[in-house]
Amino acid sequence: MSAVIQNRTVSPIPLVFVLAVVSALLSGCQSIPLFSDNQPEHIVWNSKPDNIASHEFNLSSNQGMVGSLASISSRENDTLSDIGRHYGLGYNDITIANANLDPWTLPAEQTVLLPLRFVLPDAPRKGIVLNLANMRMFYYPKNQANTVLTYPVGIGRQGWNTPLGQTQIVAKKANPDWTVPESIHREHQALGDPLPKVIRSGPDNPLGSYAMPLGFSGYLIHGTNKPYGIGLQVSHGCVQLYPEDIEVLFNKVEVGTPVRIVHQPYMATWQDDMLYLEAHRPLDKWEKQQKQLQKDIRKKLQQLASEKQATVDWSKVERILQRADGVPTPVLPDSADLPELVADAVQLAHPGQFYGQPVINELSDNDWSILAASFENETDAQKLAAMLNHQGPPIPARKIAKDGGFQVVAGPFKNKKEAKTVAQRIKQNFDMDVKAIDPKQTSRN
Repeated sequence: MSAVIQNRTVSPIPLVFVLAVVSALLSGCQSIPLFSDNQPEHIVWNSKPDNIASHEFNLSSNQGMVGSLASISSRENDTLSDIGRHYGLGYNDITIANANLDPWTLPAEQTVLLPLRFVLPDAPRKGIVLNLANMRMFYYPKNQANTVLTYPVGIGRQGWNTPLGQTQIVAKKANPDWTVPESIHREHQALGDPLPKVIRSGPDNPLGSYAMPLGFSGYLIHGTNKPYGIGLQVSHGCVQLYPEDIEVLFNKVEVGTPVRIVHQPYMATWQDDMLYLEAHRPLDKWEKQQKQLQKDIRKKLQQLASEKQATVDWSKVERILQRADGVPTPVLPDSADLPELVADAVQLAHPGQFYGQPVINELSDNDWSILAASFENETDAQKLAAMLNHQGPPIPARKIAKDGGFQVVAGPFKNKKEAKTVAQRIKQNFDMDVKAIDPKQTSRN
């Protein structure tokens, strides 16, 4: 992206660029050799949806899928990220299931599908099973054979892949400090963003409030101070959860809990006399194996169908594999396809305010601010404002109509120092040259 001067009109921001920025920016830990002895602060979470299950499900011994599809009608200024987090979905879950929608600029009264139905990974139902392909964790609590809990996760990005295999939780710590590995020091130094040797617990710590080291040296399951990276490949290999989810998981699991990490982009199971297929695109590391992985799932579908003398609609299987939207879909002849599934989804009422949704304070002429960019198009301005609001930590921003166009103004900021710090973050994250606006010198009227 070309640099942006304060009053220059800029071109639309490609989503692929934004995802690249997010992946580079929302990176997390790689090792945690030093813990803090601080106790966690009490956290009060907003109410969560109580009219549909999103995390905890009853489970019978032969059950291979849990949950239900749901939908919600959007309102102005909603984003898929906010909707997804509210209902326990990661960025990947909500965006691939709604591929026809712009994640950041939803129109009002738009139907958004909530893919809250999950095929369980093909793995022993013991402890934690993490499927990298759909960036989702499944936890089978000890001594609760009839229960499974599931959470979306952020995982290692390309070059820092989360490892496959069997390991376990080896420790638990609330309010951890992060000792920054030398490799990450070098990476940030090259970006002009040097880090201290140790980042103490608090809002600037990428581990969040809870961390659980794994038997794989240098890898953890932990929270995050950048929650909108959940459902993306964003970390240096660690497994990240929403702050509200890691708190629950942390209080449930024990040291010694087994952890199995798999990569299963294609999963199939019987449910209520119907055969279902859930498809995701393989992660980049396994992209060259896609044909073999699809061959394997076709073989499994044939085996499952033979168990009940059923016939598979193979043309439908091919459409689902091509679509790869993560929505479990029936594959028997004359079974429901995606439009019918969406029409039959549970209709949820809009909660008014989504959990964790950014609330932007009023901006007065006495506040320090930043003019991030000017656009001719309102949609482009709204998109950039939404992206800024969902950074980690959030950068408060709004679109303002002015002179026949639209400005994106960030703020309020307490003082010049804070405004300059945020301007530097925008420069690093979006490659946009912006400057802090002194309220004594510039009027926004």
